[in-house]
Amino acid sequence: MGYSDVYAAWQADPERFWLEQAEAIDWDEAPSKALFDRGDHLYDWFADGKVNTCWNAVDRHVEAGRGEQTAIIWDSPVTHTKRWITFFELRNRVATLAGALRAKGVQKGDRVVIYMPMIPEALEAMLACARLGAIHSVVFGGFASHELAVRIDDAKPKAIIAASCGIEPGRIVHYKPLLDGALDQASHKPDFCVIFQREQEVAELTPGRDVNWHGFQFGVEPAECVPVEGDHPAYILYTSGTTGAPKGVVRPTAGHLVALNWTMKNIYNVEPGEVFWAASDVGWVVGHSYICYAPLIHGNTTVVFEGKPVGTPDAGTFWRVIEEHGVRSFFTAPTAFRAVKRQDPAGEMVKDYDLSGLRAIYLAGERADPDTIEWLQKTTGKPVYDHWWQTETGYTIAGNPVGIEPLPVKIGSPTVAMPGYDIRILGEDGHEVPDGELGAIAVKLPLPPGTLPTLWNAPERFRKSYLDHFPGYYETGDAGMKDEDGYLWIMARTDDVINVAGHRLSTGGMEEVLAGHPDVAECAVIGVKDDLKGQLPMGFLCLNAGCDRPHEEIVRECVARVRDQIGPVAAFKLAAVVDRLPKTRSGKILRATMAKVADGDEVRTPATIDDPAILDEIRDAIRPLGYGGTRVSA
Repeated sequence: MGYSDVYAAWQADPERFWLEQAEAIDWDEAPSKALFDRGDHLYDWFADGKVNTCWNAVDRHVEAGRGEQTAIIWDSPVTHTKRWITFFELRNRVATLAGALRAKGVQKGDRVVIYMPMIPEALEAMLACARLGAIHSVVFGGFASHELAVRIDDAKPKAIIAASCGIEPGRIVHYKPLLDGALDQASHKPDFCVIFQREQEVAELTPGRDVNWHGFQFGVEPAECVPVEGDHPAYILYTSGTTGAPKGVVRPTAGHLVALNWTMKNIYNVEPGEVFWAASDVGWVVGHSYICYAPLIHGNTTVVFEGKPVGTPDAGTFWRVIEEHGVRSFFTAPTAFRAVKRQDPAGEMVKDYDLSGLRAIYLAGERADPDTIEWLQKTTGKPVYDHWWQTETGYTIAGNPVGIEPLPVKIGSPTVAMPGYDIRILGEDGHEVPDGELGAIAVKLPLPPGTLPTLWNAPERFRKSYLDHFPGYYETGDAGMKDEDGYLWIMARTDDVINVAGHRLSTGGMEEVLAGHPDVAECAVIGVKDDLKGQLPMGFLCLNAGCDRPHEEIVRECVARVRDQIGPVAAFKLAAVVDRLPKTRSGKILRATMAKVADGDEVRTPATIDDPAILDEIRDAIRPLGYGGTRVSA
């Protein structure tokens, strides 16, 4: 069956389609049906089944005789360490950790906050929670005390599992003082905290509250897997909300297992036993889905990488890991490759490594600009597949189903809708717009298995955020269009579509043009206020390493490119060269925050920002253009 046959089979009978996929999962009690309609556009999948995530990710591979296969490869250039953990070892480690948590009172339904760097113990903590039916909430290691406190107060964890520190190139991030600060601020107090002491920094434990990772596991009975209902939350993952308060995305257990298992072969084209690598962090959804859960559920070896695309030690580190560990399928964010390209524009470092075992490179997390894709294709000789999904969905909405049938790549498009997603492009009136016309991207309900059924402790906010604007649809918050072949084009967040003298324009389209300039390594376009036209586009240009041409000359050329390729209607005249762009730790460019800086609005530093100092750099760069009048507040 080709893609169109598979998609048509899902459309014809969604319940049958997903029940067939559910047969690949080990159930304690099989579900009686796939979809449960709760009314008022709310749904659950496999709700009356009983299942355990840890069993499916770990134990069943041991039971099937594959215990000696490597489950986790830890590659940490920041500590010059590598480790290989088999499924057999992983089962024993996770069962013991779960037993220790159980002995201290953690049970099904309890929440556990995990605050750890990219080490195997982070995955073990997630899996130990899943083994007990406890609901984990991973918070990005190194997150500020206040933001951690907000999440503690929302999730109300019985326990917190943390590491003593994280390691960045050239510095140690002190996790324990951040955790202590969060617990001082938080109204909710956990029963206990488990601290994994790293040799780079041994933290002082708080008597009566903190226990040592190794010490508290000594002599405990390993825990068996606890079956949970299909709609039982596997985890809560907080994503930044437009109100400033984080949104706790809930991930249902059974749908998560079924959907993720399906994606590994059908989208990423790997067989059980092969090595899969997602270069992300366990603090983000990619780390949950494609570092921890999906590869292990499917029986793949997963790579846990503690490093950066550049600087650990150089722009060849991705290629080194791929060659050394035999990676078959590689997934990361476009921003990572833009950093590599900036340091190695000619792709010379790729030539030092053997990538013959790598089948394809996958990009997601933000819009993949054509220039980055073309550079990757040229330097690696590998297929490069953009695909689009969200924290809320947990896996691909639109992508290239390579394991079913590789579809022709249209650079700039994440290709087509995956089974389970009925994607529509809607105008403000809620009606579909013609092919080729920009609109709001929405998904006809119900969403497929594994996607969010609600927000933690916030059902009304769930409705308001995703369901109310277009009744009967899930509103993605992204803007784009479809072409005559059914290919989807993601042009911007809905908030990033700007209105210039009545013309709705995509900032993403302008960024594509700017990224095509030979000296531009990375760029962003925002809309700034204008008394005459309402909004004007403003561009920010990061140049390739070693570029010594006058900045004014490059800006003039970029303005001319946009005028030539998009037209005078874009009114693109404002641009500045900057050394770096403000981003979240996951690599998303903070365009809305940049627009506030430019407009002189009051700006609170986003909790997710990688380095707050960048906002003042942005302000200083655009002052000569007459923008950026106020300072940024902490």
